[in-house]
Amino acid sequence: MLPPDFYDRPVLEVARDLVGCALMFRGVGGRIVETEAYAPDDRASHSFNGRTARNAVMFGPPGRLYVYFTYGMHYCANLVCEKEGTGAAVLVRALEPLQGLERMAQRRGHVALRRDGSVDPRLLCAGPARLTQALDIGRAQNGLPAWRAPLLVLPRPGGTALGPSDSADGLEIATTPRIGVGGDPRPWRFVDAHSAFLSRPLRRP
Repeated sequence: MLPPDFYDRPVLEVARDLVGCALMFRGVGGRIVETEAYAPDDRASHSFNGRTARNAVMFGPPGRLYVYFTYGMHYCANLVCEKEGTGAAVLVRALEPLQGLERMAQRRGHVALRRDGSVDPRLLCAGPARLTQALDIGRAQNGLPAWRAPLLVLPRPGGTALGPSDSADGLEIATTPRIGVGGDPRPWRFVDAHSAFLSRPLRRP
């Protein structure tokens, strides 16, 4: 599993290095294919205006799960980064589902079905709200460490805990502006360029 030191680094580095890793909660999960970085000096970040009761976990220690409720109906899962007290985190936007697909489908219900009634795996974890629903992550998981059960983040195949490998499994990482952060062109969204499980497909030339 990835140790706490993995997260005790600049948030942009962690956001990039998490793509291709595996996120598992109680034996259900998959491969991370999309992340977004949120830094303390970023107006779109929950930490921009300082620590509150809601965002306290975001200020560390690094390697904890920061879960927040949004739009009055969805949870989003983030991995806290940088030194304690900073207020930085990586939003996990999408997974390629690999383990526990039946349980994911039950939790997602009819919204994950094709017209013929079969489960479409692309609708299980493609988006931060879908992901938390499929993995059954909610308010109770806020603050969980990501290096011991029931929550685990595992290195990329062929990589090490602090030295991820892009070439081991043919991984190609692309960057785009974040989704839903209007007017901010910074390329702080990191995706597996060849994944079919992104929350929003890449624009191709």
